[in-house]
Amino acid sequence: MTPVTSLALRTDLSLLTRSGSTVEDYGTHLVVRTPDNPTYYWGNFLALRALPFPGGAREVMAACDAEFPTSRHRAITFDLTGSVDAGEFVAAGMTASDTVAMTATSLVPPPRPNADAELRPFASDDDWEQRIALALAVHEGSASHEAFTRGRVTAERALEAQGLGQRWGAFLDGRLVSTAALFTLEDGLARYQSVETRPDVRRQGLAGTLVHRLGEHGLAQPGVSRLVIVADADQDSARLYAGLGFAESERVTELLQVL
Repeated sequence: MTPVTSLALRTDLSLLTRSGSTVEDYGTHLVVRTPDNPTYYWGNFLALRALPFPGGAREVMAACDAEFPTSRHRAITFDLTGSVDAGEFVAAGMTASDTVAMTATSLVPPPRPNADAELRPFASDDDWEQRIALALAVHEGSASHEAFTRGRVTAERALEAQGLGQRWGAFLDGRLVSTAALFTLEDGLARYQSVETRPDVRRQGLAGTLVHRLGEHGLAQPGVSRLVIVADADQDSARLYAGLGFAESERVTELLQVL
C-alpha cells in the first residue's frame, strides 16, 4: 500500500487492520471495511488522497455508495494534513467537521487532578459491560448503538490479546465513570482511543487525570516515544489535551451523512 501521509489516518488504519478490518488501495483513494461492524462509520469509509476536481463531489459520494451498497451511512475523509474546502460535499448533503491530531513526547499533570477515583486497566468482563453502559450514557445510545459499541469492544479486546495495550477506567465506588484506551503501534507511537466520561460526573478532572496517568504508563513501555490523540478541533477535549502537554500535529476534514 502507498504510504499514508496523515498521522491520524495512519494510526487509525494500523489499529483497524490489527483488529480485523481491511484496506484496499486504489491509488487515488483507500476503501476501509470492517465487516463485523458495518454500522461503524469510521470503520467503513473512503479516504481520498486529494480533493476531487470541481464538480466531483457527487461522483465520490456515488463511489462510496457503490463500495457500501447496503450501508446506512456515507463516510469520507482525506489523507491530507490540513483541513479542506468541503463545500461541494456539504451542498450535496454531507456534514463536514475537522478533527485535530495531537502528539506529545512527555506530559504535564492536569491542573485539577482527581484524587478520588481508582485508576486501573480493565480486568474483567464486568468492566467491559460497564464500558458499554458508559458509552450508551454518553451518546444516548439506541439498540443499534449498543451493537456498534459491542463491536468496538470486540475489536479492542483483540488488540489487547495481541499485547498492544489496554483500556483503562476511572472508578468511583466500583462504578466506571471515565475511560480511555492506549495501544502501541509502529515507529514508537502509541494511540489513544475513545476517551469518554459519564455526563453526570464531568468537570471533576476525571478525563484529564486518566489521560495523564495512562500516557505516563504508555511512555514507560519499551519502544514508546510519542503519544497520539485525536479530538474534535477547537472543542473542550482538544483544550484539555493541550493542557496536558499535547501539541497540534495536523487537522483532517471528515465528511459524514447518515442515510
